[in-house]
Amino acid sequence: MEQAEIIELFELPYSDLLLLSSDHVKSSPTTEELQRLDSVRRSVMEALGPMGPGLLSVGDVPNAAALRRDLPLARDLALLDAERRKRILKARSDVPLKNPERYVSSFAMQLKYERNPNSDQNIVGEFDEYKNLGSNLKKIGFCMMEIGLRLARVCDDAIGGQELEQSLVESCAAKGRLIHYHSELDRRLLLKQALGKKLTNSKIERKTKSGVSDHNQNRFCSGIDSNLWQQWHYDYGIFTVLTSPMFLLQSPESRPEECGYPDGHTFLQIYDANKKGIFLAKSSPESFIVQVGESAEVISKGKLRATLHSVAGPPAKLENVSRETFVVFLQPPWDKVLRVSDCQCPVLCSEEKAIGEEKQRIEEMEKILPPLSSRLKDGMTFAEFSRETTMQYYGGSGLQSNR
Repeated sequence: MEQAEIIELFELPYSDLLLLSSDHVKSSPTTEELQRLDSVRRSVMEALGPMGPGLLSVGDVPNAAALRRDLPLARDLALLDAERRKRILKARSDVPLKNPERYVSSFAMQLKYERNPNSDQNIVGEFDEYKNLGSNLKKIGFCMMEIGLRLARVCDDAIGGQELEQSLVESCAAKGRLIHYHSELDRRLLLKQALGKKLTNSKIERKTKSGVSDHNQNRFCSGIDSNLWQQWHYDYGIFTVLTSPMFLLQSPESRPEECGYPDGHTFLQIYDANKKGIFLAKSSPESFIVQVGESAEVISKGKLRATLHSVAGPPAKLENVSRETFVVFLQPPWDKVLRVSDCQCPVLCSEEKAIGEEKQRIEEMEKILPPLSSRLKDGMTFAEFSRETTMQYYGGSGLQSNR
């Protein structure tokens, strides 16, 4: 399959985000400065609005490099034996870790709107390399929450009102996930651990290649988009804030090392409904990516556009590369009532202009995406919308439950 076109995300400098979201404008700004900030505000809304991709990046965040330093621990945790990992972690995993053939390991924590990163730790280390993991993740989590809150204020100013920012504040908490996307080498190691040391590496490799891996490689679709680390979906909160991913180059003999962006992009794929195409997102390595969720689209009455996205799987030449990221999901309070009567929900449509392979890919996506109209009814609370969405995606008869 031909690689999707790469799209470079609009990057909002953190200093401009501060200026646009500040309650106090500096004294006597020049006409040129006001015009520049107005242009930046328009660019933000174009990127997040119905004619844009539904996401942007925020760059030049102070201490961004230091805040990302613990991302490699996602891989270490994912590859620990279950008993040792259980002793180290209090947090539950969002992705079942019993399957040795899994492609993703995810570790969850709650982030409250507070400023003490050492309180109420959800991830606690028993061993030296993990002892500061909880507090360090909270530091980066608070930074990402602040970015989301400030961006909500910028959007509210452009739309009118304060509903987005107020919804985030009223929710009192956000959800963080430390995520490891496994390399093929990782999966062989997990399979070896699961089968015990009775099998040699060559037998395990033959077993992996003889059907186990192929079955999993097609675990989501039997069609054209089978090689994915994470399947196509919409996030259903307000904003999803992500660290730009870190990629680790591995070998059986040594510790993995950061290797930059393989193939020059983040492996985050988006579907642009306006361009009727699939694009691979590119951002600077130390920026933060912000995606619009479905609740933001509803609350803004369509002024913001939710991002349909997936994580592309690595090509065969990159079997020794893994992907690490930390994600914060910002959502409204559970009792927030969602009104859809004035919101025109987007419809993924394969009939308009899409042809050939692209049309086939879009048709495959449609098969596994429960429409928003089937998950959200006017007057539902966010809690009801969340339950219905989870059920239709991943429940017993969900469209992605067996993929």
